[in-house]
Amino acid sequence: MMKPILITGVGRRLGLATAKALLADGWPVIGTYRSHYPELDELRSHGAILYRIDLLEPQALTTFIDWLRQECKGLRAIVHNASDWLAEDAGVPVADVFQQMMAIHAGVPYQLNLALADLLDSDEIGGADIIHVTDYVAQKGSAKHIAYAASKAALENLTLSFAAKLAPTIKVNSIAPAMMLFNEWDDAAYREKSLAKALLPKVGGDMEFVSAVRYLLHSRYMTGSCLNLDGGRPLK
Repeated sequence: MMKPILITGVGRRLGLATAKALLADGWPVIGTYRSHYPELDELRSHGAILYRIDLLEPQALTTFIDWLRQECKGLRAIVHNASDWLAEDAGVPVADVFQQMMAIHAGVPYQLNLALADLLDSDEIGGADIIHVTDYVAQKGSAKHIAYAASKAALENLTLSFAAKLAPTIKVNSIAPAMMLFNEWDDAAYREKSLAKALLPKVGGDMEFVSAVRYLLHSRYMTGSCLNLDGGRPLK
Protein backbone atom coordinates (compact mmCIF):
# COMPACT_ATOMS: atom_id res chain seq x y z
CA MET A 1 0.00 0.00 0.00
CA MET A 2 1.31 3.45 -0.89
CA LYS A 3 2.15 5.64 2.07
CA PRO A 4 0.58 9.12 2.13
CA ILE A 5 2.33 12.34 1.21
CA LEU A 6 1.88 15.24 3.62
CA ILE A 7 1.60 18.65 1.94
CA THR A 8 1.28 21.79 4.02
CA GLY A 9 -0.75 24.67 2.58
CA VAL A 10 -2.97 22.98 -0.02
CA GLY A 11 -5.70 25.63 -0.11
CA ARG A 12 -4.53 27.53 -3.16
CA ARG A 13 -2.00 27.91 -5.95
CA LEU A 14 1.01 25.57 -5.97
CA GLY A 15 -0.04 23.53 -2.96
CA LEU A 16 -3.46 22.91 -4.44
CA ALA A 17 -2.03 21.98 -7.83
CA THR A 18 0.47 19.60 -6.24
CA ALA A 19 -2.20 17.88 -4.16
CA LYS A 20 -4.43 17.41 -7.21
CA ALA A 21 -1.59 16.02 -9.31
CA LEU A 22 -0.33 13.58 -6.69
CA LEU A 23 -3.86 12.33 -6.04
CA ALA A 24 -4.20 11.76 -9.79
CA ASP A 25 -0.91 9.84 -9.68
CA GLY A 26 -2.43 7.51 -7.09
CA TRP A 27 -0.73 8.86 -3.97
CA PRO A 28 -2.75 9.22 -0.77
CA VAL A 29 -2.52 12.88 0.28
CA ILE A 30 -2.79 14.53 3.67
CA GLY A 31 -3.04 18.29 3.36
CA THR A 32 -3.14 21.19 5.78
CA TYR A 33 -4.96 24.44 5.19
CA ARG A 34 -5.65 27.59 7.19
CA SER A 35 -8.69 29.01 5.38
CA HIS A 36 -11.41 27.18 3.51
CA TYR A 37 -11.65 27.53 -0.26
CA PRO A 38 -14.19 25.76 -2.51
CA GLU A 39 -11.34 23.89 -4.25
CA LEU A 40 -10.71 21.98 -1.04
CA ASP A 41 -14.04 20.22 -1.42
CA GLU A 42 -12.79 18.82 -4.72
CA LEU A 43 -9.65 17.51 -3.05
CA ARG A 44 -11.76 15.77 -0.42
CA SER A 45 -13.95 14.24 -3.11
CA HIS A 46 -10.83 12.67 -4.62
CA GLY A 47 -9.78 11.15 -1.31
CA ALA A 48 -7.50 13.74 0.28
CA ILE A 49 -7.48 13.91 4.07
CA LEU A 50 -7.51 17.60 4.98
CA TYR A 51 -6.66 19.10 8.35
CA ARG A 52 -7.50 22.70 9.16
CA ILE A 53 -4.79 24.33 11.24
CA ASP A 54 -3.00 27.59 11.88
CA LEU A 55 0.54 26.26 11.85
CA LEU A 56 1.73 29.32 13.77
CA GLU A 57 -0.23 28.23 16.86
CA PRO A 58 2.23 26.11 18.91
CA GLN A 59 -0.42 24.01 20.64
CA ALA A 60 -2.25 23.42 17.37
CA LEU A 61 0.98 22.22 15.77
CA THR A 62 1.64 19.86 18.68
CA THR A 63 -1.90 18.48 18.43
CA PHE A 64 -1.49 17.99 14.67
CA ILE A 65 1.78 16.08 15.16
CA ASP A 66 0.13 13.84 17.76
CA TRP A 67 -2.81 13.23 15.40
CA LEU A 68 -0.47 12.32 12.53
CA ARG A 69 1.48 9.88 14.65
CA GLN A 70 -1.73 8.20 15.73
CA GLU A 71 -3.34 8.07 12.29
CA CYS A 72 -0.33 7.26 10.07
CA LYS A 73 1.80 4.15 10.15
CA GLY A 74 4.18 5.88 7.79
CA LEU A 75 4.68 8.75 5.38
CA ARG A 76 6.19 8.67 1.89
CA ALA A 77 7.09 12.36 1.84
CA ILE A 78 6.56 15.78 3.37
CA VAL A 79 6.22 18.80 1.09
CA HIS A 80 6.65 22.00 3.10
CA ASN A 81 4.62 24.41 0.99
CA ALA A 82 2.78 26.51 3.60
CA SER A 83 3.89 30.12 3.29
CA ASP A 84 3.12 33.75 3.96
CA TRP A 85 4.44 36.93 2.38
CA LEU A 86 4.62 39.89 4.74
CA ALA A 87 6.50 43.04 3.82
CA GLU A 88 8.13 45.34 6.35
CA ASP A 89 5.54 48.02 5.47
CA ALA A 90 2.53 45.71 5.93
CA GLY A 91 1.27 47.64 8.95
CA VAL A 92 2.46 44.93 11.34
CA PRO A 93 5.24 45.63 13.89
CA VAL A 94 8.49 44.62 12.25
CA ALA A 95 9.39 42.32 15.14
CA ASP A 96 6.16 40.42 14.46
CA VAL A 97 6.87 40.33 10.74
CA PHE A 98 10.25 38.73 11.35
CA GLN A 99 8.89 36.28 13.90
CA GLN A 100 6.00 35.17 11.68
CA MET A 101 8.16 34.74 8.59
CA MET A 102 10.76 32.72 10.46
CA ALA A 103 8.09 30.63 12.17
CA ILE A 104 6.13 29.58 9.08
CA HIS A 105 9.08 29.12 6.72
CA ALA A 106 11.71 27.68 9.06
CA GLY A 107 10.28 26.91 12.50
CA VAL A 108 7.35 24.79 11.36
CA PRO A 109 9.38 22.66 8.89
CA TYR A 110 12.09 22.25 11.54
CA GLN A 111 9.60 20.94 14.09
CA LEU A 112 7.72 18.70 11.66
CA ASN A 113 10.91 17.16 10.28
CA LEU A 114 12.21 16.30 13.73
CA ALA A 115 8.86 15.02 14.97
CA LEU A 116 7.98 12.92 11.92
CA ALA A 117 11.34 11.67 10.65
CA ASP A 118 10.80 8.21 12.06
CA LEU A 119 7.53 7.94 10.13
CA LEU A 120 9.52 8.66 6.97
CA ASP A 121 12.22 6.14 7.78
CA SER A 122 12.66 3.44 5.15
CA ASP A 123 14.89 0.41 4.63
CA GLU A 124 15.34 1.49 1.01
CA ILE A 125 18.13 3.98 0.33
CA GLY A 126 16.50 7.24 -0.68
CA GLY A 127 13.06 5.75 -0.15
CA ALA A 128 11.42 8.79 1.43
CA ASP A 129 11.51 12.53 0.83
CA ILE A 130 11.34 15.91 2.47
CA ILE A 131 10.86 18.80 0.06
CA HIS A 132 11.26 22.40 1.23
CA VAL A 133 9.66 25.09 -0.93
CA THR A 134 12.00 28.06 -0.70
CA ASP A 135 12.26 31.04 -3.09
CA TYR A 136 14.83 32.44 -5.46
CA VAL A 137 15.19 35.47 -3.14
CA ALA A 138 16.84 33.16 -0.59
CA GLN A 139 20.06 33.79 -2.53
CA LYS A 140 19.29 37.27 -3.85
CA GLY A 141 17.64 38.99 -0.89
CA SER A 142 14.73 41.42 -1.13
CA ALA A 143 14.68 45.10 -0.17
CA LYS A 144 10.89 45.07 0.22
CA HIS A 145 10.52 41.66 1.91
CA ILE A 146 13.59 41.41 4.09
CA ALA A 147 12.24 39.01 6.72
CA TYR A 148 10.59 36.85 4.07
CA ALA A 149 13.85 36.47 2.14
CA ALA A 150 15.80 35.73 5.31
CA SER A 151 13.32 33.07 6.39
CA LYS A 152 13.48 31.35 3.02
CA ALA A 153 17.29 31.41 3.26
CA ALA A 154 16.97 29.74 6.65
CA LEU A 155 14.78 27.05 5.11
CA GLU A 156 17.34 26.52 2.35
CA ASN A 157 20.00 26.00 5.01
CA LEU A 158 17.76 23.55 6.85
CA THR A 159 17.76 21.52 3.65
CA LEU A 160 21.50 21.00 3.99
CA SER A 161 21.38 20.11 7.67
CA PHE A 162 18.48 17.70 7.41
CA ALA A 163 19.95 16.06 4.30
CA ALA A 164 23.07 15.25 6.30
CA LYS A 165 21.12 14.19 9.39
CA LEU A 166 18.55 11.94 7.71
CA ALA A 167 20.68 10.23 5.05
CA PRO A 168 20.73 7.65 3.63
CA THR A 169 17.08 6.61 3.95
CA ILE A 170 15.52 10.06 3.55
CA LYS A 171 16.35 12.54 0.80
CA VAL A 172 15.95 16.23 1.63
CA ASN A 173 15.84 18.78 -1.17
CA SER A 174 14.45 22.22 -1.99
CA ILE A 175 12.54 23.82 -4.82
CA ALA A 176 13.13 27.56 -5.27
CA PRO A 177 10.39 29.04 -7.48
CA ALA A 178 9.95 32.56 -8.83
CA MET A 179 6.94 33.98 -10.68
CA MET A 180 5.14 30.67 -11.14
CA LEU A 181 1.65 32.20 -11.19
CA PHE A 182 0.14 35.66 -11.28
CA ASN A 183 -2.68 36.63 -8.94
CA GLU A 184 -5.99 37.57 -10.50
CA TRP A 185 -5.61 41.13 -9.20
CA ASP A 186 -2.17 41.71 -10.77
CA ASP A 187 -2.55 44.45 -13.39
CA ALA A 188 -0.96 44.55 -16.82
CA ALA A 189 1.83 46.93 -15.80
CA TYR A 190 2.87 44.71 -12.91
CA ARG A 191 2.82 41.61 -15.09
CA GLU A 192 4.93 43.22 -17.77
CA LYS A 193 7.47 44.47 -15.24
CA SER A 194 7.68 41.08 -13.54
CA LEU A 195 8.13 39.11 -16.73
CA ALA A 196 10.92 41.43 -17.88
CA LYS A 197 13.04 40.37 -14.89
CA ALA A 198 13.67 36.87 -16.29
CA LEU A 199 15.68 35.50 -19.20
CA LEU A 200 12.58 33.47 -20.00
CA PRO A 201 9.84 36.15 -19.88
CA LYS A 202 6.85 34.02 -18.91
CA VAL A 203 5.26 32.52 -15.82
CA GLY A 204 6.51 29.11 -14.85
CA GLY A 205 3.04 27.68 -14.28
CA ASP A 206 1.88 25.29 -11.60
CA MET A 207 2.70 22.18 -13.64
CA GLU A 208 6.36 23.21 -13.81
CA PHE A 209 6.36 23.10 -10.02
CA VAL A 210 4.48 19.79 -9.95
CA SER A 211 7.03 18.30 -12.35
CA ALA A 212 9.82 19.32 -9.97
CA VAL A 213 8.04 17.62 -7.06
CA ARG A 214 7.56 14.47 -9.10
CA TYR A 215 11.21 14.48 -10.14
CA LEU A 216 12.41 14.68 -6.54
CA LEU A 217 10.03 11.94 -5.43
CA HIS A 218 11.36 9.58 -8.10
CA SER A 219 15.02 10.57 -7.87
CA ARG A 220 17.28 8.13 -6.05
CA TYR A 221 20.50 10.13 -6.20
CA MET A 222 19.75 13.71 -5.18
CA THR A 223 19.81 15.08 -1.67
CA GLY A 224 20.84 18.39 -0.13
CA SER A 225 20.16 20.15 -3.43
CA CYS A 226 17.84 22.83 -4.77
CA LEU A 227 15.89 22.93 -8.03
CA ASN A 228 15.71 26.55 -9.21
CA LEU A 229 12.51 27.36 -11.10
CA ASP A 230 13.19 31.02 -11.80
CA GLY A 231 13.32 31.53 -15.56
CA GLY A 232 16.94 32.65 -15.28
CA ARG A 233 16.14 35.68 -13.10
CA PRO A 234 19.47 35.64 -11.23
CA LEU A 235 21.28 36.06 -14.56
CA LYS A 236 19.28 39.07 -15.77
